[in-house]
Amino acid sequence: MEVSNKAVVKGGEFIIKPTEAQDVFTPADFTEEQNMMYQTCVDFLAAEVHPLLERLDNHEEGLMRGLMEKAGQLGLFGVSVPEQFGGLDMDFPTALRVTEGVGGGNSFPVAFAAHTGIALLPILYFGTDAQKQKYIPGLTDGTLMGAYCLTEPGSGSDALGAKTKAVLNAEGTHYVLNGQKMWITNAGFADVFIVFAKIDGEQFTGFIVDKDTPGLSLGNEEHKMGIRGSSTRQVFLSDAQVPKENVLGEIGKGHLIAFNVLNIGRIKLAAACLGGAKATATQSVKYANERVQFKLPISKFGAIRYKLAQQAIRMYAVESAIYRAGEDIYRKEQELLASGLGTNEALLGAAREFAVECAILKVEGSEVLDYVTDEGVQIYGGYGFSSDYPMDRNYRDSRINRIFEGTNEINRMLAVDMILKKGMKGEIDLMGPAQAVQQELLSIPSMGESDDSAFATEKKAIANMKKAILMVAGVAVQKYMNSLAKEQEVLMNIADMSIKTYTAESVLLRVEKEVAAKGEEALAQQLDMARVYLSDAIDLVEKSGREAIASMTEGDEQRLLSMGLKRFTKPDLFNVKDARRRVAAKLIEANEYCY
Repeated sequence: MEVSNKAVVKGGEFIIKPTEAQDVFTPADFTEEQNMMYQTCVDFLAAEVHPLLERLDNHEEGLMRGLMEKAGQLGLFGVSVPEQFGGLDMDFPTALRVTEGVGGGNSFPVAFAAHTGIALLPILYFGTDAQKQKYIPGLTDGTLMGAYCLTEPGSGSDALGAKTKAVLNAEGTHYVLNGQKMWITNAGFADVFIVFAKIDGEQFTGFIVDKDTPGLSLGNEEHKMGIRGSSTRQVFLSDAQVPKENVLGEIGKGHLIAFNVLNIGRIKLAAACLGGAKATATQSVKYANERVQFKLPISKFGAIRYKLAQQAIRMYAVESAIYRAGEDIYRKEQELLASGLGTNEALLGAAREFAVECAILKVEGSEVLDYVTDEGVQIYGGYGFSSDYPMDRNYRDSRINRIFEGTNEINRMLAVDMILKKGMKGEIDLMGPAQAVQQELLSIPSMGESDDSAFATEKKAIANMKKAILMVAGVAVQKYMNSLAKEQEVLMNIADMSIKTYTAESVLLRVEKEVAAKGEEALAQQLDMARVYLSDAIDLVEKSGREAIASMTEGDEQRLLSMGLKRFTKPDLFNVKDARRRVAAKLIEANEYCY
């Protein structure tokens, strides 16, 4: 991809600034190479993974590793790896596209993402030259497999509360590690483990630990609700001696590895969820066309058409947001490279800049997949509950994504916390727009001049949703100050408002840009999807805002804020029923997800 000359925005800035449609990246902008990489992944799943899903779930010895090795041989592990280590050295949007491409493989993308993301990237970004030369080529071509060991029995979301301890031996040659890690993906066949431990019980540090290290042992495969084909085991470290040169990054700064890699992992998880949702939606459409009740295919009925359309609308919207954010990360990376930062530092810095968007997308992506699979079960009816049909596995496999990469509750609170911290640090101007909203609340509503430009009504709705966020967040900050972190329900209200606003704006920008290129007639159903999503989003912003206001205020203040919220979340009447029917009709005719 060529370096973009578009303006570089700041992470979290979407709340206070409008974005121009021509400045966003949409899936219509994918290059031929990106689409080819995606198709390679889809074809690989169809030929190699889907026929083996039952055997994978039964943990047939060597099967998942064999599939992973084939993926490595195809070059799929090396998308983000420099050519000097055998990689393809492609850009970040391409990496997202590949992640989406493998997302429809049930358990397979779990193994794939753990290996290419949290196992390989820490060494690539934080390793010494010697460590990179030793491990990256093998992790890239599939001769080595990786796993990431952070979580412990007593520390899940509180990753820095880890108890695993590392002590330098008397000779000063090895660190002796003792501890227990759990929920370790790929543990059963990994050659290389990224392990986090506290040196002398204090300095949180990363280590590269080889599988044949004496003192490293594995528990049995976990019996899981879903993603049964992935290997998940405990990892035990009992006086495991790790060479001093295998310290990863700086001593005491393991959190920089863990959290920076998680930013990238979150948006990639959203892309994988999108791939899984598309595959599930296609199964739903095909079944709805095949299943006959009352002498008609059930796809003829409005209740089923609603489900098919709503699946498509939510997927199309989150897809718009994923690739908008992915391109913003890429542009920031190019800016940082131009300023003199190295390749690894630039990408990590770019992902850190857009950590808010990464957290938002992790939540929305995983919840869209859950929605699509849940409605898929309902469309299949009784057969959806049978393990002989695909929705059983899809439903169980989808559920973990709301827990992976930080629970959705943690990510909701993180998103709001990071936006507020950016404001307090002066990285984005939250104060000015928030004060402007307060002044607007005290003024008489202005009718203003009518705007007949394209998408004027929708853009005004988005701008008002942002005002609602600023109003509610401003009250929360004033009310709670330093104790705001304890008001988790309010934080999650604000997060939900932000998530729906960012996604609604993203899908509107995508459609506006593509309509400008192709005309409204060619994008008729996409226009319907953007408008339905916006209508739904306004309702959710109003509900979340109402809950937050009711929990924080009373009396005249509550009445004033409630009036303001109604002003900012007043939707125009729009026939969502007919719009959804038009969206569904195209799906039914195509007999697959086709947007």
